[in-house]
Amino acid sequence: MRRIVGAYTVNRFGTWFGFVALSVAVFDHTHSALAVAAMLVSAQVLPAFLVPAVVARVEASRARALFSGLYVVEAIATIALIVLIHNFSLAAVLVLVAVDGTAALAASALLRTALARAAREYATSADRFHDTGDLEADQASAERSANASLNIAFSGTFVLGPAIAGAVVASAGASTALAIDVASFLICAAMLIDLRPHVEEGEGASVRARLKAAWAYVSEARALRTLLVAQGIGLVFFESAAPIEVPYAKVALSAGDRGYGVLLASWGVGVVIGSLFFARSPHRSLGAMISLGTLAVGLAYVGFATAPTILVACLAALLGGVGNGVQWAATVSAVQRMTPQRLLGRIMGALESIGAICPALGLALGGVLVAVSSPRTAFLVTGLGAVATTGLFVRLSRMGIEPPPGSVSRDELPTTLGSPLTPYGQEPGLVEPLAEP
Repeated sequence: MRRIVGAYTVNRFGTWFGFVALSVAVFDHTHSALAVAAMLVSAQVLPAFLVPAVVARVEASRARALFSGLYVVEAIATIALIVLIHNFSLAAVLVLVAVDGTAALAASALLRTALARAAREYATSADRFHDTGDLEADQASAERSANASLNIAFSGTFVLGPAIAGAVVASAGASTALAIDVASFLICAAMLIDLRPHVEEGEGASVRARLKAAWAYVSEARALRTLLVAQGIGLVFFESAAPIEVPYAKVALSAGDRGYGVLLASWGVGVVIGSLFFARSPHRSLGAMISLGTLAVGLAYVGFATAPTILVACLAALLGGVGNGVQWAATVSAVQRMTPQRLLGRIMGALESIGAICPALGLALGGVLVAVSSPRTAFLVTGLGAVATTGLFVRLSRMGIEPPPGSVSRDELPTTLGSPLTPYGQEPGLVEPLAEP
């Protein structure tokens, strides 16, 4: 499992280089913020509609290297983008970014699925992991520990990635940064070449049949459906802050560019603290952690609306970052807990799609709010919206987060990994303010 976590870390770190480089290159060639926004939409919103089908296709195949092939697709698309930087065409850039985004979201969903299954396999097969006498509890604990490891890896790249990528783009150019991104994709492909996410779904099951099976399960599983809907609504409010932050820091607080940077850094520190807290809380209620994490983000935005100084705003940002670090990891663990193993990849693909579409809606909401009111009023509205969303998660907590009946046999061992990976824990060892690992 350490190999999966390592590949995830390399990929997330490299992705920052690609994001910063493309944002700068598109703006330099077009001098248009709308062009940059179009690139972000192409990278997230368009691929979100394709990801579930791509995940279902990969899971239907027995091909050995199909999963790592997604990273190769990203590498090829990024090489083409390097060429386009010198022969610029916005339309071609948008197409390639959409291809890259589709492969990236699908790979993320499948990687999380593989890590969860590997964690459950380890809990089932490693006697020394069993300290409760309850196999299901041991599997859930191992799964949450694996998610915590991804959350910690993400928070580290979230704090360091943009700063280092920005320095590379400034000193060596966008092409060099994109070349580093290509290298990260190829490293991931090599590290995960023996990982096969094939899932049996009946003889000759088509991609369409697999998607229908996942949709039917979500339609019947009320608690899971509530969680996905609530997370989507929450993300709209969470991500609406990005267009508000710059005018908030520079106009409402009169803190300038430096104040804006400190505000983002405070949020990033909070994400790290929240990630560590989640990692050290393997037995806390997932429903409570999701609810409190959501509430913390909402209260942070309300705190922005009322903060008289940059210092108070940074304290609010620290609180919001902690909530951010807890909320997403707990949500992923809850989705995995409520999903049958055979459907896990497709449901995780759906969660990735929600995590791509809803932030775009949030960006639009934040832009409209700050345009028709003031930064403080905009933060107040989004904060109250996030606080209100907490009620949906509280309701979910009362419904209970439990595995679906009969979804995982106690004798069932996932067989999706082509070769054994080192078990997790065997050795000791704000473009947007709310960032999703």
